[in-house]
Amino acid sequence: MRNILFPLSAIYLAMVGCALMFVPRQFGVGAVPSDASPELVALLRLLGGPFLGIAALNWLTRRFEGAALRPILLANFIGFGAVAYNDVWGVTSGEARELAKPFLVIHVMFTLSFLFALKSAKSVT
Repeated sequence: MRNILFPLSAIYLAMVGCALMFVPRQFGVGAVPSDASPELVALLRLLGGPFLGIAALNWLTRRFEGAALRPILLANFIGFGAVAYNDVWGVTSGEARELAKPFLVIHVMFTLSFLFALKSAKSVT
């Protein structure tokens, strides 16, 4: 399962990171005003960097079996879980844009998949 989960999440995170860095206004359609300040656009671009870093980490660990596997799985579970929680909050409260609904499904699926992979990973002591 990890052989599929890590590459899929890496591709997804790389796409989000690139979108934030190169087309932040278009990526944020409905949330980012067309007359967004340069500071807001710069902040969105700044946020793309960590996405690319985590994408690289996930890609490079797609076949990894070492002691760092559980912390990497846990970090992904926490990250996707926090985003999924934010999506659930936004969608149920009506504060999120309509586009958040399909992303909610994607983020919940990644969260559950990383939780399952974490539970399945052998504990290294």
